[in-house]
Amino acid sequence: MSKSDVVVIGNGVAGLVSALVSANQGQKVTLLSYGAGTFPLNSGLIDLLGYDDAGNAVENPIEAIAKVADSHPYEKIGGETIKEAVKFFKNVVASEGHPYVGDVDQQQWVITGVGTLKPTCLLPESMRGNKCFKAKEIVLVGVKELKDYYVDMVAENLPKELGEDKKYTVVSIDTGLQGGRDLTTRDVAYWADTDAGYSSLVSQLKAFAGAGKVLVVPQILGTKGGTVYQKISKELGCDIVETTGMPPSVNGVRLRDALLSALKKKGIRVIENSKAEHVEFRGNTAVAVKAGGEVRLQTYEAKKFILATGGFYNGGITMRDIGAPKEMVFGLQVEADCVEETWANKQLFSDKKHGFALAGVKTDASLRGVNASGKTIENVYVAGRNLSGYDFCFEHSGNGVALGSAYKAAKA
Repeated sequence: MSKSDVVVIGNGVAGLVSALVSANQGQKVTLLSYGAGTFPLNSGLIDLLGYDDAGNAVENPIEAIAKVADSHPYEKIGGETIKEAVKFFKNVVASEGHPYVGDVDQQQWVITGVGTLKPTCLLPESMRGNKCFKAKEIVLVGVKELKDYYVDMVAENLPKELGEDKKYTVVSIDTGLQGGRDLTTRDVAYWADTDAGYSSLVSQLKAFAGAGKVLVVPQILGTKGGTVYQKISKELGCDIVETTGMPPSVNGVRLRDALLSALKKKGIRVIENSKAEHVEFRGNTAVAVKAGGEVRLQTYEAKKFILATGGFYNGGITMRDIGAPKEMVFGLQVEADCVEETWANKQLFSDKKHGFALAGVKTDASLRGVNASGKTIENVYVAGRNLSGYDFCFEHSGNGVALGSAYKAAKA
């Protein structure tokens, strides 16, 4: 049996951040981690709010957050909590060598892997697309044998975003990597981490660098935070910008590693491959969670539990039949408009939110979960994509809600 002040269930952004905030308050924290988590699918960007309910681009995220619907998680989290959470996050990742730029009152812009611009709020300096706005020449760099990155498509679309008055040049580099298969950005990023790979990368890119230029590359500037970017930007003598990309997300892994490193320094106990299966209650209070692998369950007692299991996205909520959604650990009440006609829009990328995306756990104003009988569980707090009332894909708010709700839940 293990006893802690706080048990966090989940290993995504919400889980890791809530564990860090809890530990920062001097609490003994245990984190139950099951599976690989969603970081390889996560951009690693902190989108607070990219678009409003009408689909209009948001210029000032914190102002727009003040106008969200009453049912939105941000209404419960509050603007001041979001500001505190952002400050906490930036301090943590900076201390781990993976600093983020940006703030709550102004959007930044990233270049996507197809050459469009996407709004975000916090991002690594290596991905700050704003640097392209004043450039005279954009050099678009492809990588030989790299799959899922089409530099010609970027070259076709980016001038529509940045303007035709700039010069656009398409070039290519060769990693020399051979393995009988196409390369991923992760393969190339690991290559850039090595001394030989870094030297080759710098040598090839220097041939295209110059004053007034910005080099646009796929997400290949190493896996260790901002280490490679900080070195290479000095050696090239001009700006270099990474795009977003297809999974596995290099920047998602960078963020995961930075947060896990911070957890280790705080002495947080991380239990790998530990799936929460059963909960012991005493009235409306959770006393312990039983979790483990396929063979043996361990009991984890705590004064407080934070549920960050990823909602539908990561199996925290399931629904085998329309009308019967289920939260998988505590049996909390799931709010969902379970009408088949409105469950999903006819088009995946549409001009309104999907019904299934708005589904999530019902909570009180403090983010405490409500059970199937309508009673608040006194010491179970819900964070991240388990929460109801927002469509993170439509709004571009996923990691913002994860960060803000994790901070609020941990501080409660």
